[in-house]
Amino acid sequence: MRAAIPLLAAAGIAFSAPALAQAENPEDMFRGKTLTIYIGFSPGGTYDLFGRMVSRHMGRHLPGQPNMIASNMPGAGSFTASNWLYRAAPKDGTALGAVSQTVAIDEALKSKGVQFKAAEFTWIGRITSNIEVQIVSTRTKGHTLAGAREIEVPVASTGPGSPSDTYPRLMNEIAGTKFKIIRGFPGSTDGLLATERGEVEGALTSWNTMKSTRMNWITDKRAVMFVQYVAKRTPDLPDVPALVEFATNEDDRKLFAFAVSSADIGRFILGPPGISADRTQVLRRAFDATMKDPEFLAEIKKGNFDFEPLDGASLARIVAEAVNVDPKVIERMQKIVGE
Repeated sequence: MRAAIPLLAAAGIAFSAPALAQAENPEDMFRGKTLTIYIGFSPGGTYDLFGRMVSRHMGRHLPGQPNMIASNMPGAGSFTASNWLYRAAPKDGTALGAVSQTVAIDEALKSKGVQFKAAEFTWIGRITSNIEVQIVSTRTKGHTLAGAREIEVPVASTGPGSPSDTYPRLMNEIAGTKFKIIRGFPGSTDGLLATERGEVEGALTSWNTMKSTRMNWITDKRAVMFVQYVAKRTPDLPDVPALVEFATNEDDRKLFAFAVSSADIGRFILGPPGISADRTQVLRRAFDATMKDPEFLAEIKKGNFDFEPLDGASLARIVAEAVNVDPKVIERMQKIVGE
């Protein structure tokens, strides 16, 4: 027995040595590499703005200070980027993403085109929660609720499963509006431009985008914010009805509450599944430091952007809760949304 003890101790040392050898030096993880944030929408909207803003500052807070860039990968309401990140992107932390806040809802609904499991992404952190608003031109009688219940109102959509497609469908089903979904727009900015040109009469965008780029539409009474897609009116928009206000019974309220749950997920940075725990920790720390970076905060202030950051672990819990929703709510949502 006494002779066995040194042998076991030696064996223990032998087993622990490889484990120690496998631990990465944080300083070497990203040194000399380029990290890319793939943005699931076209340039101009807040996904693009926030994704590029993070890319300009986060590299300074990573060990080795690697180069960091942003690249647009629009398509199918950001499914193109989401699916690529989940299935094909390198899992070493060099490929990150800024995709639709509805990724958890899309998965829960089994939306056509979804090839990912939202909870399995590596959630790096949230820049801000987000409020989506439906913009309707005052050119059309449909800019009021009564008018939208009477005449057809063409609105821009970035594709099936996107908020710009799902939310108007819900309004049609529950509130009796007659929004006509016009698909094929790469991003919300394209929908706004189409509204400006008269190709459609409305589009969905974020409150961030409206107040930072197009508030003159509202002040000049060229358009109205028809509805804000939240559970409760935000203090910034006390006169714009929240989606849940259109519910006439408890089942409708639960349906709408699920639909707008993505507002808490907001604008964020994620990575593919399978990034090592060590690299995930380094990326999350760098993201958190970026959210406190004076130069980053100066950009937030200059752009008058909403700013409500959240750490990656907490954001991952919100996503997991959104995926695990009452099956009855999912079934009803699927019948309304269709695809």
